[in-house]
Amino acid sequence: MEWMNTILFTLGSDRPVLLIDLVTSLLGLACVFLAGRNSKYNFWVGYLYTAALFLMFWNKNLYASLLLQPISLAINILGHYRWTHPGAEERSAADEKALKVSMLSWPERLLAVAAVLIVAGLWGWTLDRLFPADPHPYLDSCVTVLILLAQLLSAMKKWDCWVAWLLVNITQIALHLSVGHVFMPIVCALYLVNGLWSLATWMKLYRNKQ
Repeated sequence: MEWMNTILFTLGSDRPVLLIDLVTSLLGLACVFLAGRNSKYNFWVGYLYTAALFLMFWNKNLYASLLLQPISLAINILGHYRWTHPGAEERSAADEKALKVSMLSWPERLLAVAAVLIVAGLWGWTLDRLFPADPHPYLDSCVTVLILLAQLLSAMKKWDCWVAWLLVNITQIALHLSVGHVFMPIVCALYLVNGLWSLATWMKLYRNKQ
C-alpha cells in the first residue's frame, strides 16, 4: 500500500513523517484519552487504532507487534462487552450498566510479572528464528507481551492496567526510536502523561466503587 509511505514532511535530514504514522498517532491518543476518562467509547476508536497499528508494524517489519493486532482486536471486543455488561456485584455505583474499577491482588500481580518475563523470553527466541528481518526481536516481544497484559487488565477494568501501560510506553519509546519512527515516540511520551493522570483518576473511581 503506497499511501502508507506518503511523506507528509521531514524532521531533520533523515526523519520522514509518514501518513500512516500520523493516522496511528492520532487514533492512539484519542483511544487512551477516552479510556483514561472511563469512557466506553474508547473501544470504538480502539477498533480503528488496531487496524492502523497492523499496517504500521507491517510497514516496519515488526512482526511480533504485527501479529499482536488480531489478538488485540479480540481483547478489545471482550473489553467492550465487559465494560457494558457487568455482573450483579460488579456494577458501578454511578451507573448500574457500567463495570466498576477493581484491583489485582498481590499474588495476581506477581503471577503477571512472572508470566511477562517467561512469555516475552520465549517469544523473542522464537521470533529471532522465524523472522530474522525483525531488527529487535526481544524488545519487540517484550512490548508485545506487555501490551497484551495491559489490554487484558483494561478489558477487566483493573486499576493495575495503567501501571502496565506505563511500562509499555517506556519500552515502546525505545522500540520506535530504534526503527526510525517520528511521531510514535512523541505519542508514547504523551501516553506516559495520560497514564499517570489515569492512575489517579481510576484510583478515585475505585475508592468510590465506580
